[in-house]
Amino acid sequence: MTPDLPLVTITGIGSVSPYGPLAGLIPQGPLEPAAVTAWTSAGLRRAFLVSPFRPTDVVPGLKTRRLDRLSVWALVASSLALKDAGVDLSQFEPSRVAVVFATAFGCVELTEAFYLSAAANGWGGTDPVTFPETLASAPTSHVSMFHGLRGPNITVSNKHFSGESAMIQAACLLRRDQADLAIVLAGDALAQSIYSWYEEAGLLSPACYNSDPLPESAGFIPSEGVAALVMESSVRGNVRSNARSYARVGVSRWAAGGQPAKIIQQMLGSSVLSFTICSGNGAPCATCSTTAVAREIAADSAVIPSQAFALGLAGTGALFHLILGLSNLPSSLPGSRLVTRQALFLGTARDNGFAAILLEFLNLELLGI
Repeated sequence: MTPDLPLVTITGIGSVSPYGPLAGLIPQGPLEPAAVTAWTSAGLRRAFLVSPFRPTDVVPGLKTRRLDRLSVWALVASSLALKDAGVDLSQFEPSRVAVVFATAFGCVELTEAFYLSAAANGWGGTDPVTFPETLASAPTSHVSMFHGLRGPNITVSNKHFSGESAMIQAACLLRRDQADLAIVLAGDALAQSIYSWYEEAGLLSPACYNSDPLPESAGFIPSEGVAALVMESSVRGNVRSNARSYARVGVSRWAAGGQPAKIIQQMLGSSVLSFTICSGNGAPCATCSTTAVAREIAADSAVIPSQAFALGLAGTGALFHLILGLSNLPSSLPGSRLVTRQALFLGTARDNGFAAILLEFLNLELLGI
């Protein structure tokens, strides 16, 4: 941990994913892609989909009429993360709570519907009520309005490392005393236009077209959903006495271009650490584009083994993988159950830049280890 930086701690987790709406860590378990029925296609198309659910059964009083699914999921995930953190927002100044959301495609479903209606009926035949939901920042705005927040409200989209960028942005707000608490979200909804684009680009796994067991191969199975984190700071010394700690942000770095391995090694200094390395570009971790960088930093054995699923779309960010990675830490740990472990969550976009976050896990018993 860098000594001159205030502590930034992850105190709550919430998600809406193919595992359903959940508060806390996503449990490890088998997950099979489902057949896509939202649109017609020539033959079988599969993906990891969020099963329909009643948002009011999870968050009483939630009004979701005319909202895009992405906005609904953001409202549910943020509420679950706050519940998991045990946060009472009435105890916080509304202008001191930030919301940072990472997305690659925004509210793509209503955007798609809006432009299709314009193509069919002309601009005068579109639904003006739908238009505000075409903005990528709509989910962030809904989260702030629902929770009565007036702090920084930011939406980011940085291709392969949006989720990491959102976490780094939130950590900066907290450390610079521009917020006392931050709700960080990342996610996307799967629409026909996105699926078709991946298909035309040749990025999808053969498992998208075949329900029989297939050996691991190139490509990925797209998914959808939103994950949320609650992050808090000790910059004012008023850390909640009952706050849990999943992990604290040790060092984070975003860079345009450069040499990721070299820069990250400088971040680590002389430390010799055991890493769990996770990527959020929509591909299984062990076959993702960051593997080469990871192996320059840590031994192959320190990389999370390839998963049978990918929780995210290409470009969304690593927040889903982060939640999965929390419970993927090695179980054979020496000494006390209350020890520090390091995990590096790394996203790269080849020559376009990279984002890296070094997390320190303290209460391993909380993580079920």
